[in-house]
Amino acid sequence: MKAKITLKDIARELEVSISTVSKALKNSEEISRDTKEKIQAFAKLYNYRPNNIAISLKNKRTKNIGVVIPDIVHHFFTTVIRGIEKYANARGYNVIVCSSDESFDREVINMEMLANGSIDGFIMSLSSETQKKNDYNHLKEVTEQGIPVVLVDRITNEIECDKVVIDDQLGAYMAAKKMIDQGRKKIGIITTADYLSVSRARTEGYKKALMEHGIEVDESRMLKLSSMDMDEELIKDFFDSTDLDAVLCVNEIFAVFSMRLAQKRGLRIPEDMSFIGFTDGFLSQYAYPSLTVVAQHGQKMGEISAQMLIDKVESEAEEETYQTKILEPTLVVRDSTIN
Repeated sequence: MKAKITLKDIARELEVSISTVSKALKNSEEISRDTKEKIQAFAKLYNYRPNNIAISLKNKRTKNIGVVIPDIVHHFFTTVIRGIEKYANARGYNVIVCSSDESFDREVINMEMLANGSIDGFIMSLSSETQKKNDYNHLKEVTEQGIPVVLVDRITNEIECDKVVIDDQLGAYMAAKKMIDQGRKKIGIITTADYLSVSRARTEGYKKALMEHGIEVDESRMLKLSSMDMDEELIKDFFDSTDLDAVLCVNEIFAVFSMRLAQKRGLRIPEDMSFIGFTDGFLSQYAYPSLTVVAQHGQKMGEISAQMLIDKVESEAEEETYQTKILEPTLVVRDSTIN
């Protein structure tokens, strides 16, 4: 039994565009006789059948968008959802939100549930477990069905689709440079394992700033947690065993908890130790002292991702093109660093 093939497979094998394959299979007069015969013969040989799900989605829109995010209570993701809903509702679309709870299995189940004709397309931020497993077959299956996908924040280059990200490396670079400019020499970072795309980029930005300013990158000042979940004991051990005068954290929860540990040890913030986190949420604004942060502009990311998805859903173009939108972060200076 021959394996099921797609328009993309035929186009790749015959070195023509997807649009040419599509038109040839519809017997379009725009395509030469020789090319049509070659494509039609190849499709017949490999038992190609049009994807009925994709055709249904093109011809009958549901006006629903599926959103799958790793954590529904995280401030950043709530702002992304707000942006998606604001833009989608203005264009007459409803938004269905599911949480993967950082689980690969939950992410797959959510996609399978929504991909049965309930939605016109997906906006997704990958779970930490999905990035750790490096398994994106569920995404490939959906895109091959003709269902458009936009990845936001946590992305992978394994999938051909539209993407919206913040420049995480630049954000971390700006934060570390702020600390260096204030005279800090022993700058630590609390991050997660490099399999998470955002953490990897932020760690790179931190290292780049140190190296450019002649400060040694000391591995003992880098705490890499297994996930974005809080691990109080590991962070406590990090502060007990490491000589620091500033700390960059990849989220605001790590940063606010770390500030509390420093205060319990009798350190003054920012006089003795500075702190910067990612995400400008309520924790950052109302912490004491208030936390300097790298703002990720989640609402704007949500609005852009919704625009990209809806434009793709409503497009009549035969040949797919993809783009990655990179937003610039902003450093919001508060009391946890010297102004």
